[in-house]
Amino acid sequence: MKPKEIFLFLLIALLGLHEHRCFEFVIDGEWEDEQSDLLNHGDRHKRAILTSEEQEDFEAIRGDDITVKSYKVESRITSRFAHTTVRSSVVNSGSKAQTIGFNVQIPKRAFITNFTMNVNGIVFTGSVKEKTVARNLYAQARAKGKAAGIVRSNSQEMETFKTEVYVPPGSNIEFELHYQEMLERKLGFYQHSLHLQPGRLVPQLQVDVYIFEPKGIATLETSNNFGDKFAELIAVTQSPQKAHVVFKPNLNQQRKCDNCTQSAIDGTLNVKYDVKRDSNAGELQVSDGHFVHFFAPSNMSPLPKNIVFVIDVSGSMWGVKMKQTVEAMQAILDDLTVEDQFSVIDFNHNVRCWNEDLVPGSSVQISDAKRYVQNIKPVGGTNINEALMKAVQMLVRASNQGLIDPRSVSMIILVSDGDPTVGEIKLSTIQKNVKKAMRDDFSLFSLGIGFDVDYDFLERIAMDNRGIAQRIFANHDAAEQLRNFYSQVSNPLLRKITVQFPEDSVSDVTQNQFDKFFGGSELVVAGKVQPLEGDTLTSFTTASGALLDITLETEVDTSKLDMELAKQQHSFTGFARQLWAYITIKQMISERSLAPSAAKKRKITQRILALAMEHQFVTPLTALLVESEDSKERLLADSPKDPKQGCCSGSGLGGGSRTLPPVKVVYQPPPWVQMTTPAPPSHVEKGPEEWTMLKTVNLVDNDPHFIVHLPQSNMDVCFNIDSEPGHILNLVTDRGAGLAVNGQLIGNKMAHDGKRRTYFGVISVYYQPDGIGVAVSADDIAFTDGKNNHSFTWGATADIIQNGVRISIVKDAQVTVTINQSIKVTVLLHRVWKKHPFNVDFLGLYLPNDNQYSPLVHGLIGQFSQEPDVTIYDIRDGADPQKKEATMEVKGNKLQVTRGWQKDYRRDKRRGSDVYCWFVHNSGKGFIDGHYSAYIVPDLDSFLSME
Repeated sequence: MKPKEIFLFLLIALLGLHEHRCFEFVIDGEWEDEQSDLLNHGDRHKRAILTSEEQEDFEAIRGDDITVKSYKVESRITSRFAHTTVRSSVVNSGSKAQTIGFNVQIPKRAFITNFTMNVNGIVFTGSVKEKTVARNLYAQARAKGKAAGIVRSNSQEMETFKTEVYVPPGSNIEFELHYQEMLERKLGFYQHSLHLQPGRLVPQLQVDVYIFEPKGIATLETSNNFGDKFAELIAVTQSPQKAHVVFKPNLNQQRKCDNCTQSAIDGTLNVKYDVKRDSNAGELQVSDGHFVHFFAPSNMSPLPKNIVFVIDVSGSMWGVKMKQTVEAMQAILDDLTVEDQFSVIDFNHNVRCWNEDLVPGSSVQISDAKRYVQNIKPVGGTNINEALMKAVQMLVRASNQGLIDPRSVSMIILVSDGDPTVGEIKLSTIQKNVKKAMRDDFSLFSLGIGFDVDYDFLERIAMDNRGIAQRIFANHDAAEQLRNFYSQVSNPLLRKITVQFPEDSVSDVTQNQFDKFFGGSELVVAGKVQPLEGDTLTSFTTASGALLDITLETEVDTSKLDMELAKQQHSFTGFARQLWAYITIKQMISERSLAPSAAKKRKITQRILALAMEHQFVTPLTALLVESEDSKERLLADSPKDPKQGCCSGSGLGGGSRTLPPVKVVYQPPPWVQMTTPAPPSHVEKGPEEWTMLKTVNLVDNDPHFIVHLPQSNMDVCFNIDSEPGHILNLVTDRGAGLAVNGQLIGNKMAHDGKRRTYFGVISVYYQPDGIGVAVSADDIAFTDGKNNHSFTWGATADIIQNGVRISIVKDAQVTVTINQSIKVTVLLHRVWKKHPFNVDFLGLYLPNDNQYSPLVHGLIGQFSQEPDVTIYDIRDGADPQKKEATMEVKGNKLQVTRGWQKDYRRDKRRGSDVYCWFVHNSGKGFIDGHYSAYIVPDLDSFLSME
């Protein structure tokens, strides 16, 4: 296995006294020179491949007698997109001309964007060109004896950019490298890693990491593997949206020991963080004419899994590979639940099954499978084709027999270390066989273990079947690598995710349909924003969960973020444009590897080239041409693909999102979104039908005022309930329908005018047949199905459907819970000024009169679904001239009532609409059955006792 290293070998012989210059170069790993008599390199034709031993001796700055004046690294991370700059200033302090090296390890997912070098005043500046063009220009300079370059490989998860320059004594060299990457979210965090291996003590050694996240930084931590003593040298300054991490050890602090001349700085500095999320709808950002939609919901029920583990037990797995695989499988099997189904297949030249069928992940089955795996002995050849076909057949058989939950996730996890040697050995045929047999709802994940595995094949076969591939390095922590990968795919939360936008609002959208979403990860969609009539962009995300289907809406002010970025000193202002190009290129490279024809491949290639050159990304199809200001001296950084390694991955862990066809980005909002649009400004006389023709309802709002509409009498009756904060009042109990609606009272901050007012702070809807409870508060909308809890915020419009219950949330406005399309409960949100001395946020409840309750319904409001006979007579002037008084006969009682009005806030949440009603005094005494205290229940999901 030879993972990719970008190695720019620049031999610039500036032999100062004679003004004689010699340039030597390497192409595709072999040395070529024009004046070998001047420079003697005995290993001229050696393949330029770094071994693991060389990696242990890696140094950022190489040279026998040199002074490194400074080594500085700066990363600017804005909205998960990082721009990193590495700078170093070096002097040849020796008495002889020598080669000085500048080496930078960068993440594999990163794209180099530029490299500049100043050698004794000769400035070389980089630009990205199409490979053929760059090589032709480079060849012109070479013909004059001018420039040099190579790419070569190392190990682990990094690439190495390597530069060497041959200079006379006293020379000053300044190096500067730039690269960009999107940070992937894994297991709930983003991690930015910087490899620091200066190889010597440096007077000015400094690392700065600037983070700006518009929604805010939730958590941040740093770590290093230099040693415990360096932890206290990492300083973190943090505010809600920004963080600055500084690592600046002085010379003494860099020493391995007090009297040592060697540097202890040899390893990785890690910055790990996550962002705040105010809704499961995702985070939509717009900047510089581009948008980015981040989607990482949480608090969702996990989907059940159907997993077939396919383990290579051929002879090449002998030793540490097998030991680490067995160790990892023990922990992975323990992670399965009884709702999961699984089996284990092991293969060499033969294929064996621990169980021919999927079985539940019970403790008995897991223990038996662990014993089976423990006794595996590697021997023989490798029959990948038959093993994978067996796994697919197992899933297909279970599906045909109805043993697989249609909402579950079915996957095959392949662990192998080599090429097929038995049975079908042609890789393209194996890929076609598996693709043909796999169903659209199955996924294949490939883990290539070891250095010599054909990773390119494993990546293609995974991508072709809605999965991803990952390399597992065969060393002491291989088991941990396997477990970490499984952790990333072991918690599927959603299926069939699609992100869409209103018509003509966006273009050039990246992959917007994803097969799965795994907890702790993140899906990212980017594109260009078209000219809009207003200043708001809206996205709609649809997905299916374990038991529910959701539609989520989020919107953003298209100018707000740019104004915010302009104020930030260390933000990456062009992040959205570069991030869009980064994702697009990554996805097109993946698409290119699966292209069905040469013509299709050429077309994709041209698109990649155009975009890479426009955005200055060094990709497998472009090269970095570094040349002097007069273009007479040129150097080349090339990046040929290692066939054992594969080029690069797509958009991250999206359950095989790269292979799904793109879907139309246009989305029409559902009717419930349009009908519940917030109220128009006061000067607008007419609005949608929902505003102008409000349905008759029974409602409870404000502190709390009850309004009961009596359709047969065509009148409204009002009453208040004067109870205590903390009390839970039953509003509807319908044992026939299995429905309970309750409201919990809260008090205002302090007494006002000598009176302590109460409001509804929580309204709960409990549907007993499905065990579903919805608790709405001013903070969030909590949803439980008896086993799993979900949480949605007021920050996004959403639609959630589970069985017969539908929850429709309109951002910062209202929630409607619909039961079996026959009963609706709408809760309005009332926000007040946060610093108001008395008032608090509260809720209002609205129940349509046409709700189809059972005859058993009761509760403070529910009892009036069976309308009582009401007679009003003896209408007369009252103490207040504007309020008439009268006598009401109802339920055998004669009540003195007052004509007044209360507020219906559906049309106008600020001022409300007047509803004229007859007011019943004394907490509705005589109008409601019994005393109001009889309607106080112990819990939010309690039914009213009918005794």
